[in-house]
Amino acid sequence: MKTWLMASIFAIGMIAMPVMAQQVKYSVRGTYTDNGKKIYLIDRLTEKAVDSVVVAKGKFAFRGTAPKDAFLAVQAENSKWQTNFFNDGKRVTINANDSTLKGSPQNERLAKYQVEQDLPQRAINAKVAKLTEEEIMAQGEELMNEINKMIDGQIAFANKVFKEESQSLIPLAFSELYFFDNGVEEYDKLADSQLVFSKHPYLKKARDEVAAALKQQMDPQKTAFIGQQFTDMEMADTNGDMHTISELVGEGKWVLVDFWASWCGPCRAEMPNVLEAYNKYHAKGFEVVGISFDEKKDAWLKAVEQLKMPWLQLSDLKGWKCAAASVYKINEIPDNILIDPQGKIVNRGLRGKALHKRLQQLLGE
Repeated sequence: MKTWLMASIFAIGMIAMPVMAQQVKYSVRGTYTDNGKKIYLIDRLTEKAVDSVVVAKGKFAFRGTAPKDAFLAVQAENSKWQTNFFNDGKRVTINANDSTLKGSPQNERLAKYQVEQDLPQRAINAKVAKLTEEEIMAQGEELMNEINKMIDGQIAFANKVFKEESQSLIPLAFSELYFFDNGVEEYDKLADSQLVFSKHPYLKKARDEVAAALKQQMDPQKTAFIGQQFTDMEMADTNGDMHTISELVGEGKWVLVDFWASWCGPCRAEMPNVLEAYNKYHAKGFEVVGISFDEKKDAWLKAVEQLKMPWLQLSDLKGWKCAAASVYKINEIPDNILIDPQGKIVNRGLRGKALHKRLQQLLGE
């Protein structure tokens, strides 16, 4: 789903452009420490390489023409990192080892933003590269928490760039993250605006890619439950007392049934967000009930305490054989369903800001 983690290099092709697009010359010079490696010039609109050269004496260069303000990138062979720039007619000098750039003020700012955003990801990649497979497995939860924190930071950074650089083309480089966080429907608002980047073809491309990724993630078995009455379940709480979901469902109450487990890194990373929503909307009728896919009671109880979850917690301690797995066709966690006061399932898989936005719609600020 995360297209910002670098697109793959495809076969060499032509830069996509409108028939009457103004052509502007580009001049790219650069340095790279690995002689003999190829450096690719990539059209970010098609994600295809339009040219390639071999590094000689630590240097490389590209010359040619492309549409004015075309979104381009330089990427070294077998490298995960790209250095993006806009074809504004100004010479670009790139260090492909650290993605630093000299050129027009706009391109220099873009490079600084991207270096700043990439630092946490580079650090995690370097950390994982030093670990054995056994160490990665042992540190799986810790690594997952780091990755989720990194992604949250990238999303916040993208929103910041959209505010700070609204009068430049720079937000285009962060538009996938922006649409993931704010919804693909934001495209219409941006496209109708007078912002500098509003008519750039990459904005639509980013919207379409995010929409396709989100659609691919939707499981028909899961979405089929939306609009149906919830199925009640009875399980023991942390003290061993039996409870049902229906105890919470009723007039004026909106109930989030949260499926999670103590060993699930993404579940634990999401829990502060659920807690924030609970604290904000509980007085207005928002209830939460957690259903754990744990097998070990001690681990379950410890996680409930560590994550400071004040709502009702239930589990049959059967792991993936939990009754909820078959009832609600759950094959991955975290997952959740939102039940309205009449017992109808109205949403599924609400996470991050999506949960807050939905509750704001239903219960107000």
